[in-house]
Amino acid sequence: MAGQDDGIRLRQVVLDCTDARALAEFYRALLGLVYRPGDEPPEAGADDPRGRDWLVLRTPDGAPQLAFQQVGTFPAATWPDDGVPQQLHLDLTVASAGNLLAQHERVLRLGGRLLLDRIDDAEEPLRVYADPAGHPFCVFVSPSHPGEH
Repeated sequence: MAGQDDGIRLRQVVLDCTDARALAEFYRALLGLVYRPGDEPPEAGADDPRGRDWLVLRTPDGAPQLAFQQVGTFPAATWPDDGVPQQLHLDLTVASAGNLLAQHERVLRLGGRLLLDRIDDAEEPLRVYADPAGHPFCVFVSPSHPGEH
């Protein structure tokens, strides 16, 4: 019988983008994450070679969460319209519709934009946003099952 350490585990989600530093900063601020040691932004005016390549964000206790890979071009998803599919999206949760309302202005202030508003859905209130690079992400109410959708 294989041990628990013999299986495959998800380490992190990697997002392609044309500005790794800007997208990492968006999710760092939105989710309260921290940079992997060495990936922090340089001092103002200093060169940022890591910010033009690959950055990793972790939880404050060190668990990997998101990584950002710089690419030359990135076609932003056009969802819910046809054209460029979303290919993947992140599901984020809040505990109540009140929390969802409270987070809306914060998402917009950080650079997100609203794609779909279903806050009045009785079964699962949610809003779908695009991050600054165009990746869709959902924020939905899930008081007892964080992460289930």
